[in-house]
Amino acid sequence: MADDHYQILGVSRTATSEDIQKAYREMARKYHPDLHPDDDAAKEQFKKVQTAFDVLNDPSKREMYDRYGSSFEGVGAGGGRGGWSPQGQAGGFQSGGEVDLESLFGGGGFADLFGGGKRRTRRNPRTPGEDITANIRIPFQLAIDGGKTEVRFERDNKHETLSITIPQGLPDGSRMRLRGQGRPGRGGGAAGDLLLEVNVEQHAVYHREGDTLAVSLPISLSEALEGAKVDLPTPWGTISLRIPEGTSSGKKLRAGGMGVRHANGSKGDLIAEVQIVLPVSDDEAASKALLDSAKIVEASVQEDPRAAIKW
Repeated sequence: MADDHYQILGVSRTATSEDIQKAYREMARKYHPDLHPDDDAAKEQFKKVQTAFDVLNDPSKREMYDRYGSSFEGVGAGGGRGGWSPQGQAGGFQSGGEVDLESLFGGGGFADLFGGGKRRTRRNPRTPGEDITANIRIPFQLAIDGGKTEVRFERDNKHETLSITIPQGLPDGSRMRLRGQGRPGRGGGAAGDLLLEVNVEQHAVYHREGDTLAVSLPISLSEALEGAKVDLPTPWGTISLRIPEGTSSGKKLRAGGMGVRHANGSKGDLIAEVQIVLPVSDDEAASKALLDSAKIVEASVQEDPRAAIKW
């Protein structure tokens, strides 16, 4: 028994053209092969939906169908068997062929139905490009300050040079992702990314612990005994640190906010560890006088500087 086109679309025989188009869109959403690529039953049902729509959406064909039923194809214009067939119409579904959703919905119709307007294809899928990984070594100061530099890498057997911006406060071992700088995609797919493994060179005197900058601060014996103010260069300018009277080596002085800084406004601290530098003199008498004075002071204190060291 031949399929009833009205039943396939789920509309009555008095349905308007708008009712038929609305029903067709709903059925297409449900059964379209591109949305169900591995469902043979959906493909077969979509063929029926397409055939029913092609007949009922054409006023002359619908009139013939209402009068003669499914046999109207044999009594159409010209009366021969070579009349209209659904497979012969533009946009008709061919079993086993590729389906163009835009042609079925008239361009904008598909965009309205599925919210995109982009053509889906299984024969030439969009394939994103592969990512490329490269290493870059930057100076300590650049990692702290941020700024421009160049990276050299290989893409498709060609040597490339790219200008990049290092963000302020970038730590050693970071990975930077540069969108679209990898290998090109296929079939209109997006290009891959360039992944940079960042190695930061060591500084001569500063080292980094998280967002804290640490430095050994040499001071003279007299500065340690008397106290003083000493200048210390930092990434954010030279600062003046106060050395308290009687400071010993190993004492740590903190400068708040003078460590690693980031674009979001966060700031680490700077820690300066005091190291007393004893004077070296060719004047034996002066050196002996200094030593004698030290012994006198130590004797008056009567305190073992290594008393806290225990096993």
